[in-house]
Amino acid sequence: MYFIRLTLIFFLLTTAYFVSAQELNARVTVNSSRIGSTVNKNVFQTLQTSLNTFLNNRKWTKEVFLVNEKIDCNFFLNLQATADANVYSATLTIQAARPVFNSSYASPIINYQDEDVYFKYIEFQQLEFNENRVGGTDPLTSNLTAIFAYYVNMIIAFDYASFSPRGGDAYFLKAQNIVNNAPETRGISGWKAFDSRRNRYWLVENMMNTRYAVLHDVYYGYYHLGMDKMYEDENSARAEVLAVLNRLNSFNADNQNTMMNQFFFQGKSNELIKIFSKATQQDKIRASDILQKIDITNATRYKEELKR
Repeated sequence: MYFIRLTLIFFLLTTAYFVSAQELNARVTVNSSRIGSTVNKNVFQTLQTSLNTFLNNRKWTKEVFLVNEKIDCNFFLNLQATADANVYSATLTIQAARPVFNSSYASPIINYQDEDVYFKYIEFQQLEFNENRVGGTDPLTSNLTAIFAYYVNMIIAFDYASFSPRGGDAYFLKAQNIVNNAPETRGISGWKAFDSRRNRYWLVENMMNTRYAVLHDVYYGYYHLGMDKMYEDENSARAEVLAVLNRLNSFNADNQNTMMNQFFFQGKSNELIKIFSKATQQDKIRASDILQKIDITNATRYKEELKR
């Protein structure tokens, strides 16, 4: 009887642990160096702690994540004071990676900077988010959690999309719902098509637009059929990555103003150079030619490092 009771307790504790296990292994850093010295800096440490709790303690999906399945991600919030008390403008850098099968390597899946962060925060205020009422009662206060919730859903969506065909659709849809119901008031931007050609609206729009369905094939092909197969069969995995580059090249030619042309490559240049440095001369030249056209920021690196 004693043994049965211990077994039951162990089962209940274990079950509770796994059911409550969160999806993210997130680290938020709040930088206040651009804020004047007259402001109490403790408020920003409190904000950092609250944001880490908000991301890591909230259940974002209905799935059960084991500890080693959590998605590694980083958020760097770089603050600047405004003329209004307790109101800040900021840039937010979002980075996320996913593990590659049979290795200790994590491949970058998001490395993006959002320059349109504007919000109100008073120390010790509760950070709340309701996906059924994204704007909340105070748009300036709600905007901060809406932005973070948006990127959480995009991180989960891209992660899922990299493991199965169209796997991230449910979370792209959640992110789009946040865009459609985002807070609106003076100073808030980044949620509307007319704000710019490179913002939260366009990022999820590109992934939800049926005209750009090939982007889902790109993520699945690059990560699961390419990166995940590197240990098993490096040559066929590299061929799949090259096939992805060919798809992106065609996509870029037909859709030159889409946000995803730049978004996909951010943080990947080192990885791509390493992948093709061991390729045949023919594939190395082909990869270099494509990459110089569609990842212009790193064109010189590809030209120099893939000619050897």
